[in-house]
Amino acid sequence: MKWIEVQIKTTTEAVEAVSNILYESGVGGLVIEDPNDIIMLNKSEEDWDYVDPDLLENDFEGVIVKGYLPESEDLIDKIELIKQNVEKIPQYNLDKGLGEVTTSEVYEKDWSESWKKYYKPKKIGERIVIKPSWEEYSKKDDEIVIEIDPGMAFGTGTHETTSMCLIQLEKHVHKHDIVFDVGCGTGILSIAAAKLGAINAIGVDLDDASIIVAKENVRKNGVSNIVQIRHGDLLDKVEGKANVIVANIIAEVIVKLAKYIPEYLLEDGVFITSGIILEKENLVKDALEKEGLQIIDRMAMGEWVCLAAKLKEGNNHA
Repeated sequence: MKWIEVQIKTTTEAVEAVSNILYESGVGGLVIEDPNDIIMLNKSEEDWDYVDPDLLENDFEGVIVKGYLPESEDLIDKIELIKQNVEKIPQYNLDKGLGEVTTSEVYEKDWSESWKKYYKPKKIGERIVIKPSWEEYSKKDDEIVIEIDPGMAFGTGTHETTSMCLIQLEKHVHKHDIVFDVGCGTGILSIAAAKLGAINAIGVDLDDASIIVAKENVRKNGVSNIVQIRHGDLLDKVEGKANVIVANIIAEVIVKLAKYIPEYLLEDGVFITSGIILEKENLVKDALEKEGLQIIDRMAMGEWVCLAAKLKEGNNHA
Protein backbone atom coordinates (compact mmCIF):
# COMPACT_ATOMS: atom_id res chain seq x y z
CA MET A 1 0.00 0.00 0.00
CA LYS A 2 1.23 3.50 -0.87
CA TRP A 3 1.22 6.26 1.76
CA ILE A 4 1.97 9.95 1.58
CA GLU A 5 4.52 11.19 4.10
CA VAL A 6 3.68 14.70 5.31
CA GLN A 7 6.75 16.36 6.82
CA ILE A 8 6.47 19.49 8.98
CA LYS A 9 9.47 21.51 10.17
CA THR A 10 8.68 23.11 13.52
CA THR A 11 9.95 23.67 17.11
CA THR A 12 10.03 21.53 20.27
CA GLU A 13 7.44 23.90 21.75
CA ALA A 14 4.95 23.23 18.93
CA VAL A 15 5.45 19.44 18.63
CA GLU A 16 2.26 18.63 20.54
CA ALA A 17 0.18 21.04 18.43
CA VAL A 18 1.64 19.77 15.14
CA SER A 19 1.11 16.14 16.24
CA ASN A 20 -2.54 16.89 17.02
CA ILE A 21 -3.03 18.55 13.62
CA LEU A 22 -1.68 15.43 11.91
CA TYR A 23 -3.71 13.01 14.04
CA GLU A 24 -6.88 15.00 13.38
CA SER A 25 -6.23 14.74 9.64
CA GLY A 26 -6.22 10.94 9.96
CA VAL A 27 -2.54 9.98 9.82
CA GLY A 28 -1.76 6.29 10.20
CA GLY A 29 1.53 6.91 11.99
CA LEU A 30 3.75 9.59 13.45
CA VAL A 31 7.53 10.04 13.68
CA ILE A 32 9.17 12.89 15.60
CA GLU A 33 12.83 13.78 15.04
CA ASP A 34 14.10 16.18 17.68
CA PRO A 35 17.76 17.29 17.77
CA ASN A 36 17.33 17.99 21.50
CA ASP A 37 17.39 14.21 21.92
CA ILE A 38 20.86 14.13 20.42
CA ILE A 39 22.01 16.88 22.78
CA MET A 40 20.61 14.86 25.72
CA LEU A 41 22.30 11.73 24.37
CA ASN A 42 25.70 13.25 25.07
CA LYS A 43 24.67 13.76 28.69
CA SER A 44 23.06 10.38 29.36
CA GLU A 45 24.26 7.85 26.83
CA GLU A 46 23.40 4.87 29.03
CA ASP A 47 19.67 5.67 28.66
CA TRP A 48 19.69 5.02 24.92
CA ASP A 49 19.45 1.68 23.15
CA TYR A 50 19.65 2.95 19.60
CA VAL A 51 19.91 6.30 17.82
CA ASP A 52 19.30 6.70 14.10
CA PRO A 53 22.65 8.00 12.77
CA ASP A 54 20.79 10.08 10.17
CA LEU A 55 19.56 12.33 13.00
CA LEU A 56 23.15 13.30 13.73
CA GLU A 57 23.58 14.59 10.18
CA ASN A 58 20.35 16.60 10.06
CA ASP A 59 21.06 20.19 8.98
CA PHE A 60 17.73 21.48 10.29
CA GLU A 61 18.04 22.67 13.89
CA GLY A 62 14.32 22.47 14.72
CA VAL A 63 12.01 19.46 15.06
CA ILE A 64 10.72 17.44 12.10
CA VAL A 65 7.33 15.79 12.55
CA LYS A 66 6.29 13.22 9.94
CA GLY A 67 2.79 11.85 9.51
CA TYR A 68 1.56 9.16 7.09
CA LEU A 69 -1.70 9.52 5.16
CA PRO A 70 -3.20 6.79 2.96
CA GLU A 71 -3.91 7.70 -0.66
CA SER A 72 -7.49 8.92 -0.98
CA GLU A 73 -9.70 11.20 -3.07
CA ASP A 74 -9.60 13.95 -0.46
CA LEU A 75 -5.82 13.76 0.07
CA ILE A 76 -5.12 17.19 -1.44
CA ASP A 77 -7.82 18.75 0.76
CA LYS A 78 -6.31 17.10 3.85
CA ILE A 79 -2.81 18.39 3.06
CA GLU A 80 -4.19 21.89 2.47
CA LEU A 81 -6.02 21.76 5.81
CA ILE A 82 -2.80 20.65 7.55
CA LYS A 83 -0.98 23.64 6.04
CA GLN A 84 -3.71 26.04 7.16
CA ASN A 85 -3.74 24.66 10.70
CA VAL A 86 0.05 24.87 10.98
CA GLU A 87 -0.18 28.54 9.99
CA LYS A 88 -2.66 29.09 12.86
CA ILE A 89 -0.31 27.71 15.56
CA PRO A 90 0.96 31.20 16.62
CA GLN A 91 -2.63 32.01 17.70
CA TYR A 92 -2.01 29.66 20.66
CA ASN A 93 1.13 31.57 21.74
CA LEU A 94 3.35 28.81 20.36
CA ASP A 95 6.35 29.27 18.08
CA LYS A 96 5.68 27.22 14.96
CA GLY A 97 9.25 27.77 13.71
CA LEU A 98 9.70 27.30 9.98
CA GLY A 99 6.25 25.70 9.68
CA GLU A 100 7.20 24.23 6.29
CA VAL A 101 4.94 21.41 5.07
CA THR A 102 6.26 19.01 2.40
CA THR A 103 5.05 15.66 1.06
CA SER A 104 6.58 12.51 -0.48
CA GLU A 105 5.46 8.98 -1.36
CA VAL A 106 6.44 5.93 0.71
CA TYR A 107 5.41 2.27 0.67
CA GLU A 108 3.98 0.69 3.80
CA LYS A 109 6.54 -2.10 3.91
CA ASP A 110 9.33 0.48 4.05
CA TRP A 111 8.22 2.06 7.31
CA SER A 112 5.54 0.03 9.09
CA GLU A 113 8.17 -2.41 10.41
CA SER A 114 11.44 -0.49 10.19
CA TRP A 115 10.81 1.83 13.14
CA LYS A 116 10.48 -1.14 15.52
CA LYS A 117 14.27 -1.36 15.76
CA TYR A 118 14.25 1.94 17.66
CA TYR A 119 11.83 0.74 20.33
CA LYS A 120 13.43 -1.41 23.04
CA PRO A 121 12.48 -2.22 26.66
CA LYS A 122 13.28 0.82 28.80
CA LYS A 123 13.61 1.08 32.59
CA ILE A 124 12.09 4.22 34.06
CA GLY A 125 12.52 5.17 37.69
CA GLU A 126 13.18 2.44 40.25
CA ARG A 127 10.78 -0.30 39.14
CA ILE A 128 8.90 0.48 35.93
CA VAL A 129 9.92 -1.14 32.64
CA ILE A 130 8.15 -0.24 29.39
CA LYS A 131 8.39 -2.92 26.72
CA PRO A 132 6.91 -3.52 23.26
CA SER A 133 5.20 -6.89 22.71
CA TRP A 134 7.74 -8.13 20.15
CA GLU A 135 10.69 -7.77 22.55
CA GLU A 136 11.70 -10.42 25.09
CA TYR A 137 12.32 -9.20 28.63
CA SER A 138 13.11 -11.09 31.86
CA LYS A 139 11.44 -9.36 34.80
CA LYS A 140 13.75 -8.75 37.75
CA ASP A 141 12.76 -8.74 41.45
CA ASP A 142 9.96 -6.24 42.06
CA GLU A 143 9.97 -4.65 38.60
CA ILE A 144 6.66 -3.60 37.07
CA VAL A 145 6.53 -4.40 33.36
CA ILE A 146 4.11 -2.42 31.20
CA GLU A 147 3.58 -3.65 27.67
CA ILE A 148 2.78 -0.76 25.33
CA ASP A 149 2.68 -1.04 21.57
CA PRO A 150 2.76 2.39 19.97
CA GLY A 151 1.32 0.88 16.78
CA MET A 152 2.54 3.16 14.03
CA ALA A 153 2.73 6.16 16.34
CA PHE A 154 6.30 6.60 17.45
CA GLY A 155 8.12 9.69 18.71
CA THR A 156 11.77 10.15 19.59
CA GLY A 157 11.25 13.64 20.95
CA THR A 158 8.32 13.59 23.40
CA HIS A 159 9.12 10.71 25.76
CA GLU A 160 10.60 12.85 28.54
CA THR A 161 7.16 14.06 29.69
CA THR A 162 5.82 10.52 30.09
CA SER A 163 8.99 9.31 31.82
CA MET A 164 8.77 12.08 34.42
CA CYS A 165 5.09 11.36 35.09
CA LEU A 166 5.91 7.66 35.59
CA ILE A 167 8.70 8.54 38.05
CA GLN A 168 6.30 10.77 39.99
CA LEU A 169 3.55 8.10 39.98
CA GLU A 170 6.09 5.65 41.41
CA LYS A 171 6.68 8.11 44.28
CA HIS A 172 3.07 9.02 45.01
CA VAL A 173 0.74 6.10 44.13
CA HIS A 174 0.05 3.78 47.07
CA LYS A 175 -2.09 0.68 47.57
CA HIS A 176 -5.85 1.30 47.36
CA ASP A 177 -5.40 4.79 45.83
CA ILE A 178 -7.79 6.29 43.28
CA VAL A 179 -6.08 7.90 40.26
CA PHE A 180 -7.47 10.20 37.55
CA ASP A 181 -5.40 10.39 34.32
CA VAL A 182 -6.33 13.46 32.26
CA GLY A 183 -5.47 13.20 28.55
CA CYS A 184 -4.59 9.52 28.93
CA GLY A 185 -3.36 8.91 25.36
CA THR A 186 -2.16 5.30 25.13
CA GLY A 187 -3.28 4.70 28.73
CA ILE A 188 0.28 4.15 29.92
CA LEU A 189 -0.06 6.27 33.08
CA SER A 190 -3.38 4.67 34.07
CA ILE A 191 -1.87 1.22 33.58
CA ALA A 192 1.20 2.19 35.64
CA ALA A 193 -1.07 3.46 38.44
CA ALA A 194 -2.95 0.14 38.49
CA LYS A 195 0.29 -1.87 38.62
CA LEU A 196 1.60 0.38 41.39
CA GLY A 197 -1.36 -0.57 43.58
CA ALA A 198 -4.21 1.81 42.71
CA ILE A 199 -7.63 0.29 43.33
CA ASN A 200 -9.26 2.42 40.62
CA ALA A 201 -7.76 4.44 37.77
CA ILE A 202 -9.83 6.47 35.32
CA GLY A 203 -8.21 7.63 32.07
CA VAL A 204 -9.97 10.36 30.10
CA ASP A 205 -9.20 11.56 26.58
CA LEU A 206 -10.99 13.61 23.91
CA ASP A 207 -9.41 11.73 21.00
CA ASP A 208 -11.42 8.75 19.69
CA ALA A 209 -8.30 6.96 18.40
CA SER A 210 -6.60 7.29 21.80
CA ILE A 211 -9.61 5.71 23.51
CA ILE A 212 -9.39 2.64 21.24
CA VAL A 213 -5.61 2.28 21.73
CA ALA A 214 -5.81 2.87 25.50
CA LYS A 215 -8.56 0.26 25.99
CA GLU A 216 -6.53 -2.31 24.05
CA ASN A 217 -3.38 -1.55 26.09
CA VAL A 218 -5.38 -1.85 29.34
CA ARG A 219 -6.65 -5.27 28.21
CA LYS A 220 -3.16 -6.45 27.19
CA ASN A 221 -1.75 -5.50 30.58
CA GLY A 222 -4.47 -7.38 32.47
CA VAL A 223 -5.76 -4.38 34.42
CA SER A 224 -9.28 -4.06 32.95
CA ASN A 225 -10.71 -4.66 36.44
CA ILE A 226 -8.94 -1.53 37.74
CA VAL A 227 -8.63 0.89 34.80
CA GLN A 228 -11.59 2.56 33.09
CA ILE A 229 -11.01 4.55 29.90
CA ARG A 230 -13.59 7.25 29.19
CA HIS A 231 -14.17 9.67 26.32
CA GLY A 232 -14.37 13.20 27.70
CA ASP A 233 -12.82 16.61 28.22
CA LEU A 234 -10.55 17.11 31.24
CA LEU A 235 -12.44 15.91 34.35
CA ASP A 236 -16.01 16.12 33.01
CA LYS A 237 -16.44 12.33 32.96
CA VAL A 238 -15.20 11.53 36.47
CA GLU A 239 -16.93 11.79 39.80
CA GLY A 240 -15.68 11.87 43.38
CA LYS A 241 -12.12 12.63 44.43
CA ALA A 242 -8.74 11.06 43.75
CA ASN A 243 -5.55 10.51 45.73
CA VAL A 244 -3.56 11.30 42.59
CA ILE A 245 -4.48 13.28 39.49
CA VAL A 246 -1.98 13.13 36.62
CA ALA A 247 -2.11 15.23 33.46
CA ASN A 248 0.52 14.93 30.72
CA ILE A 249 -0.79 17.67 28.42
CA ILE A 250 0.29 21.12 27.23
CA ALA A 251 0.79 24.13 29.52
CA GLU A 252 -2.23 26.09 28.26
CA VAL A 253 -4.57 23.17 28.98
CA ILE A 254 -3.01 22.61 32.43
CA VAL A 255 -3.80 26.26 33.24
CA LYS A 256 -7.42 25.60 32.26
CA LEU A 257 -7.48 22.36 34.28
CA ALA A 258 -5.96 23.93 37.43
CA LYS A 259 -9.21 25.51 38.63
CA TYR A 260 -10.89 22.08 38.82
CA ILE A 261 -8.13 20.33 40.78
CA PRO A 262 -9.20 21.41 44.32
CA GLU A 263 -12.67 20.01 43.63
CA TYR A 264 -11.40 16.56 42.58
CA LEU A 265 -8.27 16.08 44.73
CA LEU A 266 -8.40 14.50 48.18
CA GLU A 267 -7.02 16.50 51.10
CA ASP A 268 -3.58 14.87 51.12
CA GLY A 269 -3.66 14.08 47.38
CA VAL A 270 -1.05 14.92 44.74
CA PHE A 271 -1.48 16.58 41.36
CA ILE A 272 1.25 15.54 38.88
CA THR A 273 1.52 17.41 35.62
CA SER A 274 3.91 17.46 32.67
CA GLY A 275 3.98 18.43 29.01
CA ILE A 276 5.24 21.83 30.18
CA ILE A 277 7.96 23.39 28.06
CA LEU A 278 10.54 25.27 30.16
CA GLU A 279 9.40 28.67 28.90
CA LYS A 280 5.85 28.00 30.16
CA GLU A 281 6.81 26.72 33.62
CA ASN A 282 6.00 29.96 35.46
CA LEU A 283 2.65 30.21 33.65
CA VAL A 284 1.67 26.81 35.09
CA LYS A 285 3.13 27.49 38.54
CA ASP A 286 1.18 30.75 38.81
CA ALA A 287 -2.06 29.02 37.80
CA LEU A 288 -1.55 26.25 40.39
CA GLU A 289 -0.68 28.67 43.16
CA LYS A 290 -3.70 30.82 42.31
CA GLU A 291 -5.91 27.76 42.95
CA GLY A 292 -4.28 27.08 46.33
CA LEU A 293 -1.85 24.38 45.18
CA GLN A 294 1.71 24.24 46.49
CA ILE A 295 4.57 22.78 44.39
CA ILE A 296 6.21 19.91 46.30
CA ASP A 297 8.48 18.54 43.56
CA ARG A 298 9.94 19.61 40.22
CA MET A 299 11.72 17.57 37.56
CA ALA A 300 13.22 18.61 34.24
CA MET A 301 14.36 16.53 31.26
CA GLY A 302 15.53 18.19 28.08
CA GLU A 303 13.13 21.03 27.26
CA TRP A 304 10.37 19.72 29.54
CA VAL A 305 9.27 20.17 33.15
CA CYS A 306 7.11 18.01 35.42
CA LEU A 307 5.54 19.44 38.59
CA ALA A 308 3.94 17.74 41.59
CA ALA A 309 1.67 19.80 43.81
CA LYS A 310 -0.53 19.44 46.90
CA LEU A 311 -3.40 21.51 48.21
CA LYS A 312 -2.38 24.07 50.80
CA GLU A 313 -3.92 23.43 54.19
CA GLY A 314 -7.55 24.49 54.41
CA ASN A 315 -7.97 24.71 50.64
CA ASN A 316 -9.78 21.43 50.00
CA HIS A 317 -13.31 21.75 48.59
CA ALA A 318 -16.03 19.91 50.43
